[in-house]
Amino acid sequence: MQLNRIILAPMEGVLDYYVRQILTEINQFDYCVTEFVRVTQHKLSNRTFYRLCPELYNEGKTLSGTPVRVQLLGQSPEWMAENAIKALELGSYGIDINFGCPAKTVVGSHGGAYLLQYPDQIFNIVTQVRTAIGAIPILSVKIRLGWDDKSRCYEIAEAIEQAGANEIIIHGRTKTDGYKAEKIDWSTIGKIKQKLTIPVIANGEIFSIADAQNCLTQSQTNDIMLGRGILNIPNLANKIRFKHSPLNWQEVMQLLLRYAMTPIEDAKPLYHSARIKQWLAYLRQNYPQASILIPEIRQLKSQNEICNFLKTKLDNKSN
Repeated sequence: MQLNRIILAPMEGVLDYYVRQILTEINQFDYCVTEFVRVTQHKLSNRTFYRLCPELYNEGKTLSGTPVRVQLLGQSPEWMAENAIKALELGSYGIDINFGCPAKTVVGSHGGAYLLQYPDQIFNIVTQVRTAIGAIPILSVKIRLGWDDKSRCYEIAEAIEQAGANEIIIHGRTKTDGYKAEKIDWSTIGKIKQKLTIPVIANGEIFSIADAQNCLTQSQTNDIMLGRGILNIPNLANKIRFKHSPLNWQEVMQLLLRYAMTPIEDAKPLYHSARIKQWLAYLRQNYPQASILIPEIRQLKSQNEICNFLKTKLDNKSN
């Protein structure tokens, strides 16, 4: 299969605005999806949307020009619809609905992947959002293959198409599968695609050019979404699309320093320390140098300490 689009995935607590900005500068993505905006029984404030999607201040695009789609997560059709309207009014590049998040806190409040057990409710939510926003805005839906098995995956996907979604993003595992590598099932994505007329975007376990090609072949799609893989190799999208070489460690360190230096309003005291350690944990899959840095970074607390540490490492490397 020929690759068409590459989309940057939403990853709650990981792919925030600042990481999106860095990654879209060094990769050619067709669009990004935000971390989920949690919808409860009310209309959210402008501030909530701007906090999770500051790109709305820039006509719904990253500073490098990549469109950004706000993702909504909730179980109330009425309030999901109300907040979809709001997101579009503020400038979102369409709407994405999350029925795939497997996190305990999310499914415990009957959101995300929890709703894969209830295709009728998924249909109701997507229908009301489509009706509320009208026919023109792009409406995408992200799912997994099921809750604890795949027996209803076709029913779920067909309900989403019939409800008026423009495209569907499918993570090739069930909620119970979590992120176990051996559970990835791109071929079932392909079987679902045969039953739909809307575009299908394949997601899950894409860490290399070979993974991307295998995913495209098995899922019979032309579009992929990258999540954890792009954190392992920060220019993975361009590596897949243009056969670029992966960034060298020096270049990766420069990205980490840039992220560490980001002034984040209302950031908790250990925010930068936690996020840099988190990114290093992903990077160590492909960069052994990251494993060496993690114990040293763990001892640092403040943003200044981390920035000075990374600067020293970069200076020593360049001398």
